[in-house]
Amino acid sequence: MISSDVCVVGAGPAGLTLSLLLLRSGLTVTLVERSALHGREFRGEILQPGGMELLDGLGVLSGAMARGGYPLDRFRLREGRRTLLDIDYRRLEAPYNQLLSIPQQHLLEELLAHCEKLPGFTYLPGHRVGSLQRHEGRTTGLTTRSPDGGTRVNAGCVVGADGRYSKVRQLAGIQAGRLEAFDFDVLWLKVPIGSTGAASGAREVSVVRSRGNPVLVYPSWPDSVQIGWTLPHRSFAGSKDAVFARAREEIVQALPQYADAVRAALESANDLTLLDVFAGCADTWVQDGLVLIGDAAHTHSPLGAQGINLAIQDAALLHPVLTAAVRGGSFAAEHLRAYETGRRPAIDAVMKFQVMQSRMMLARGGLEARLRPVVARIVGRTPIGAKITARIAYGSSPVPLRTDLFTS
Repeated sequence: MISSDVCVVGAGPAGLTLSLLLLRSGLTVTLVERSALHGREFRGEILQPGGMELLDGLGVLSGAMARGGYPLDRFRLREGRRTLLDIDYRRLEAPYNQLLSIPQQHLLEELLAHCEKLPGFTYLPGHRVGSLQRHEGRTTGLTTRSPDGGTRVNAGCVVGADGRYSKVRQLAGIQAGRLEAFDFDVLWLKVPIGSTGAASGAREVSVVRSRGNPVLVYPSWPDSVQIGWTLPHRSFAGSKDAVFARAREEIVQALPQYADAVRAALESANDLTLLDVFAGCADTWVQDGLVLIGDAAHTHSPLGAQGINLAIQDAALLHPVLTAAVRGGSFAAEHLRAYETGRRPAIDAVMKFQVMQSRMMLARGGLEARLRPVVARIVGRTPIGAKITARIAYGSSPVPLRTDLFTS
């Protein structure tokens, strides 16, 4: 049996960032992670300036970047050979005036290394949550299952940072709030292009519209590109071979500079990874002794590359609430709710903006398609563009890092 101030479930960006913040503030933390290693492949690799600034304040950004990554200057929407929209991050104030394409594994390993240097940290890789422990209606810990039998963790608060299909959320009886707000899914593949291709490639995230379905593309370390081919929502399962053939043809058509590399990497439908795109916002993020953060609380589209950024910001905003709860000796929902009350409006705004992004960038016909060039010109040639860039980079307002709470 293990006892900690806080038990965090999920060693992703949200869970590890929160763990490090709490440890730096003198709390004890048990981190439960179902995977034994961080070696699995992640598709979310883009860090926005808001997340970069928070990680830099924690002292982990430089180490994560040293493991390998690519700075990117801009986001572009292209239609054929025309650039409809150019969001240049160099408009922002340095040093956080760029995007960062970095394997999530590099970020997670650096965060974990910092956690392991601090006292009061217990890490349980390869442990799955079995049940939540409750006493008089309050969550007081959990049990885990693992190849060696698992364990029980007693904690003042359990934090579910275990993703869009959160086990903690399910066991707590909280509805996921799934919303079919988007009419597309994404088939992802990572394509090696060699060091020469990587060095000469564009330092940007792009959405490319050609005669087929829109394609997302950005540089990916090492010497590769991540490519996402969009397709109508829930259309992949019944006709994989036909969809695969079409995807390969349209990706080559949209990205002729990578045609040979795509043909070599894409041999069957098994080389593609499907992302079921939906929005979601849990009915509540807090109960007595329990909190949800990151994708466990709210799920987003890949458009705008917000997932990692929002997860890190969630952790930074929950940090002072949990620190006060531990020091004050109360994990009642009424005290924890300060996190949800302060955070939910910003998340609602991101979701609305992503729906608008989807319609304007990916729609193939109708009013949105006719308005796309007009809106792109307004955004690109007026001060509105700079405001939108800052909004995407930081959210409605920058999230503070409460270093005043640190004890180490």
